[in-house]
Amino acid sequence: MNIALILAGGTGTRFGSDIPKQYIELNKKPVISYCLDKFTAHPLIDAIQIVADDFWREYITGFISSDKFRGFSSSGNNRQLSIFNGLSDIKKYSSENDIVIIHDAARPLVSEETITLCLETAANHDGALPVLPMKDTVYLSDNGNNISSLIDRNKLFAGQAPEAFVFGKYYEANKALFPEKILSINGSTEPAVLAGMDIAMIAGDENNFKITTRADFERFKEYINR
Repeated sequence: MNIALILAGGTGTRFGSDIPKQYIELNKKPVISYCLDKFTAHPLIDAIQIVADDFWREYITGFISSDKFRGFSSSGNNRQLSIFNGLSDIKKYSSENDIVIIHDAARPLVSEETITLCLETAANHDGALPVLPMKDTVYLSDNGNNISSLIDRNKLFAGQAPEAFVFGKYYEANKALFPEKILSINGSTEPAVLAGMDIAMIAGDENNFKITTRADFERFKEYINR
C-alpha cells in the first residue's frame, strides 16, 4: 500500500498573512486542495493522511471527495514531530513494507510523474528524494562574515518533496531520535540518512516549488491562470 502523508499544520509566518498559506484561496480553492487533488487522482496512492490543526479540519473536509482519505493527525512542535504524529496514526492501518510518501500542502504543483517516480524508486531502495542541482556557486563561512572555503556545487543538491520511504524503517528511524534529536531535524529525509537507510535521488521539478512568500503565491497564481 502507498500512503500519502500531507503536511498542512504550518503557520506560514514568512508569508505575512492572517491565515496559513496552505489555506489561502485561488479561484475559490485553497492551496491545499490543489495538492490533495494530485494525490487523490493518482492511481498508485491508496490512502491519504493529513496533518492539520483542529481549527482547519472541517474546512479541509469540504474539499475532500475521495474514500482514500483515512483521517487527520495532530501538528507537532516542529515539522518532524508533525510527521511522526502522522506516522503513528498511519501505523494503525499499514504494514512495515508499505510506502509512505510525505508532501507539503504548500507545494500544490507536484506532478503525477514525480509522485510515480518517487513511489517506484522507493520500492527498490529504502526511500527516494527529488533533488535539483545547485545553480549558484556555494561558499562556506565559519563566522558569517568572511568566506572560509569553496564547496563543489556539483556535489550539492537541493531537496524537494514529496519524499517516499519504506514505512517500517522510516518509522523506526524517527523513533530513534526521541526525545531531543528529533527537535533539530529540518528535512524529512534527515532521519533516514542518520539511520543509514538507502535513499535514492530522483530528478526534481522546478515547478514543484513551495509557497513560502507572497512572490511564490503570485508565481503559483500565474501558473494556474495561464
